[in-house]
Amino acid sequence: MEEGSELLHRLPEIKESGLPMFTSCCPGWVNFIKKEYPQYADRLSTAKSPQQMFGAVTKSYYAEKLGVDPERIFCVSLMPCLAKKDEITWDGRGDVDAVLTTREVERMLKSFFIKAEELTEEEFDNPLGVGSGAGVIFGATGGVMEAALRSAYYLVNKTNPEPDAFQCVRGLDGWKEAKFTINGNILKVAVASSLSNARKLMDAIAAGKVKYDFVEVMACPGGCINGGGQPIKDDYDKVAERCKVLYGLDKVNNVRFSHENPEVLQCYRDYFKEPLSEKSHELLHTSHTVR
Repeated sequence: MEEGSELLHRLPEIKESGLPMFTSCCPGWVNFIKKEYPQYADRLSTAKSPQQMFGAVTKSYYAEKLGVDPERIFCVSLMPCLAKKDEITWDGRGDVDAVLTTREVERMLKSFFIKAEELTEEEFDNPLGVGSGAGVIFGATGGVMEAALRSAYYLVNKTNPEPDAFQCVRGLDGWKEAKFTINGNILKVAVASSLSNARKLMDAIAAGKVKYDFVEVMACPGGCINGGGQPIKDDYDKVAERCKVLYGLDKVNNVRFSHENPEVLQCYRDYFKEPLSEKSHELLHTSHTVR
C-alpha cells in the first residue's frame, strides 16, 4: 500500500528527472547503494521494509488495541536474512528488538527435540494475523515489484488488475525488464537479482544507457527465499522450487492484493487513515541518510 502509493506520488518527478525509484526492503541492497552509489541513495523508496513496518505497527496500533504499554513489547522477527539483524539498528527507534534467522529457529527447535514437520498448523492471532498473496511473493525476486504494481494499478483505476497481470517480472534471470501501462502512463521497470547484477544495472543507469521508472533489487540470487539466514543448499535449483511454492501460495490465497487485506484496511481506518498520511510517514517511512 505505502510503496505503491509512493510510486504514484513520485511518478511526475521520476518522469521529469529520468531517474527511477528503487525498492528499499532489502537491507543488503540498501547498504550496497549507499556505499557504492551514494549519489542515488535519495532515489530509494522511503517506505520501510515489512519487518520495520510490522515492528512500528506492533508498538503503536497493536499496543493500543491490546491496551499494552509499548515499552513492555519485545518484538522479534523471524527472517531468512542475516542483514535484517543490522537493519533493526539503523534509525534508532527500536521498532524491532531482535532478529532470528530461519536457520537459527530451526536449531532452536532441534535443541528442544521439536520436529517442525510434526507441528499442527494454526492461524495467526488478530489483529494483523491475515497475510495476502502479495505479501507472500515478497520473498521471491520480482515479488516486491509485482505486489506494488498490483496496488498501484488499483489506486489509479479503482479496479483490480488480473492477479497475474505483472508476472513477467518473475523468474531467476539476473536482470529483467518490462513495460506496463497504468492509466495511460507507460511504466518501464527493471528487476535485478544479486548484487553483481545490481552493479551492472547501476553502472548502466549512471552511464545513461538505460532509463527506468521503478527498479527492484534483491541482494540474494532469487530473492529472500535464498537469503543468507536460510537452510544452506548448494543446489541452485532449490531456489526455483522455493519460488514456485511462494507463487503457489499466492495463487490459492483468498486475498491476492495488499489493498484487500481486511486487517490492513482496518489498520488504516482505525489508525493511519490513508497511505502517505502524516501518521504513515511518521511510523511507516524513513530517510536514507548516507553514513
